[in-house]
Amino acid sequence: MKTSKMRRLCIAAGLAALLAPPALAQTAYPSQQLKLVVPYPAGGATDTLARTIGQKLQEAWGQPAVVENRPGAGGTIGNGFVAKAPADGHTLLIAITALIQQPSLMEKLPYDPLKDFAPVTMIARSPSMLAVPLDSPAKNLKEFIAMVKASPAKYNFGSYGAGTSSHIQGALLNMQAGIDLVHVPFQGAAPLVTNLVGGQLASAFIDSASARPHLKLMRPLAVTGTQRLPGLPDVPTFAELGYHSFDPYGWFGVFLPAATPAPVVHKLSDEIDRILRLPEVTAKIEALGLQVGGGKPEEFQKVVRTDAAIYARIIKDANIRLAP
Repeated sequence: MKTSKMRRLCIAAGLAALLAPPALAQTAYPSQQLKLVVPYPAGGATDTLARTIGQKLQEAWGQPAVVENRPGAGGTIGNGFVAKAPADGHTLLIAITALIQQPSLMEKLPYDPLKDFAPVTMIARSPSMLAVPLDSPAKNLKEFIAMVKASPAKYNFGSYGAGTSSHIQGALLNMQAGIDLVHVPFQGAAPLVTNLVGGQLASAFIDSASARPHLKLMRPLAVTGTQRLPGLPDVPTFAELGYHSFDPYGWFGVFLPAATPAPVVHKLSDEIDRILRLPEVTAKIEALGLQVGGGKPEEFQKVVRTDAAIYARIIKDANIRLAP
């Protein structure tokens, strides 16, 4: 009788020991300073979002949360730093869509975006639009395509950089519409918008956040994504007009090193999702011209993998490459 009781106690103790590590990992996290790595210079939208999230994490958890800008090489320096960081949940990457586009654009990367990172949650997303100057004779996308076809090699489209989403979207339109818009890359969205509204460009693919303050100075013809923009209800999506693979949104997201324990990933995801629902945070994100994200790690992982496959196909078909 005593032996049987002792055996049951030992079994119970063994089960408790097996269950303890993940439970402890979840309740003890975070146990030190949180580092939010932004692979771009301070002052941009990625940096602003990181600082907003970091401040709220610090308030909620009582641990310091610092933003560390590690710019360079199109974001690969900061991305690579987090990929090799300890997988304990204390080093976060605040990344953008470029993270999953780069493997198809560059021959060598010090990390694999789909294997070396654990998606946590999407902070925000941003559709893009094809826009023309107000004095353009094209009033809609059909007229624009006809105009370009009537004068081969005459018209161009601007992007905010070689290999960026706007470049990829322009190349995709060229392929699907059978046109030959000449690509004109700029160093960022600000000079792109300036040249479009000034009439130096025939068209441009611009993210909605950058275009928003200047919408009265340009004419949007179509938007990416799966839905029309609330502020532009009369502008159709590319899908509505018969074009495909324009569904992906630009996004800002949180990632951790791939080996981070699942309870830590989910605890961080749940907290950021709560933060994103705070009225002051929602208002700040929308003031940037972005749409609030959120959701579970599994949902964000699906977006990451789906978008990566779409971009890889477009980049290959359009033969877009970046110089090493």
